[in-house]
Amino acid sequence: MKPDYKPEDLARIDEVIRRNDIRFIRLQFSDIIGSSKQITIPVDHWDNAVMNGVWFDGSSIEGFARIAESDMYLRPDLDTFIVIPWEMDLSTARVICDVHMPDGTPFAGDPRYVLKRQLTRAARLGLDYHVGPELEFFLFKVHANGNLLPLTPHDEAGYFDISTDLAHSVRRQMVDALTAMGIDVEASHHEVAAGQSEIDFRYGPALTAADSAITFRTTLKAVAQKNGLHCTFMPKPIAGVAGSGMHVHQSLWALDSGETAMYDPESDYGLSQTALHFIAGQLAHAPALTPLLAPLVNSYKRLVPGYEAPVYISWGRTNRSALIRIPRIPPGRHKSTRCELRCPDPSCNPYLAFAVMLAAGLDGIENRLEPPLPAEEDLYHMDGLRAGLEMLPGDLGDALAALKQDEVIQDALGQHVYERFVEAKTVEWGEYQRCVTQWELDRYLKLY
Repeated sequence: MKPDYKPEDLARIDEVIRRNDIRFIRLQFSDIIGSSKQITIPVDHWDNAVMNGVWFDGSSIEGFARIAESDMYLRPDLDTFIVIPWEMDLSTARVICDVHMPDGTPFAGDPRYVLKRQLTRAARLGLDYHVGPELEFFLFKVHANGNLLPLTPHDEAGYFDISTDLAHSVRRQMVDALTAMGIDVEASHHEVAAGQSEIDFRYGPALTAADSAITFRTTLKAVAQKNGLHCTFMPKPIAGVAGSGMHVHQSLWALDSGETAMYDPESDYGLSQTALHFIAGQLAHAPALTPLLAPLVNSYKRLVPGYEAPVYISWGRTNRSALIRIPRIPPGRHKSTRCELRCPDPSCNPYLAFAVMLAAGLDGIENRLEPPLPAEEDLYHMDGLRAGLEMLPGDLGDALAALKQDEVIQDALGQHVYERFVEAKTVEWGEYQRCVTQWELDRYLKLY
């Protein structure tokens, strides 16, 4: 099946290639876990890649295919073609690709396709889904011997600090690089923990935002490396301090009118029935969402009380201890009506994360689910269980068990992704359970 590219798009990219003297093009895609993969081709092979795709062995990619079904090819999405600013000496560009089977059909295990399927489902309901993720990260020094351990934060600054914020210059370089990669950065600042920062980019359609989140991670790691630093999106690299989250602001829009589908001036929270059903769906499926949104063993060391990370399945206005927060909307800005999901962390696969978040919300809309009463108490300093609130899974094992009980989220992933994801994460959980940690040695070795 030949791709149906518009001639003006092909001409636009040919002009970019000529103007920047591009010599290499990286064809980028994501595996099921969320790691960025790529095949680099000389620019002379670009025309053939556009017309015929680039074939590769899918059996070598995490969760993609077994050896007997390995042949796949990449089809470039021309809207994502961009020059890589930190590799100008090599004159390299990048384009994000969709994965296809030999007969031309989309590969069911492609995380980008999983998200596209849910966006099509939303479109059948007359809705478009926009998100604005806020990714936090740590910058650590690299020791003279090349090792990262013991971990040494890049600075000792705190939230919004200026005088002790050594990462200010690095973040500016990161913002410049992200802007050059086509990402509209809205703000950047130091976060709570030493060595921790946050950069926020403008909300937009979920597929574009997922592409941007993948680009964000690779870009920041590259800029950090050029500064002799290591950038990590590990949720909880240091015990006893704040971890890194990826709070996601979400909104629904009517396709026919282009207006927000979230707002109702007559309701207490300014939320439409559609928005309330959407929130109810995410709360109902929250346990099964968790392994996709917090996919590492380490993720659950962030999801503990005391660090502005949600523990109880609840919602409320301006309540940062709630799983879903409803930001206050300034007068005259009803289009800003949104809900913020606070449990995701930046180690997740953004394609799968946004896909299952949308699927859960759409299930709430389709079945007209009603959310529980909002929780406006500070849940960090109260017994949520005594208040009747359900908790998020406490570890990756419990999260996977919840996913195995939720057919709605399984269907959203599709059989291929669901089975491969659970298989990979079950192996990870088993390895962790069998590992003897330094904490165990310190606590038990002499005592027993």
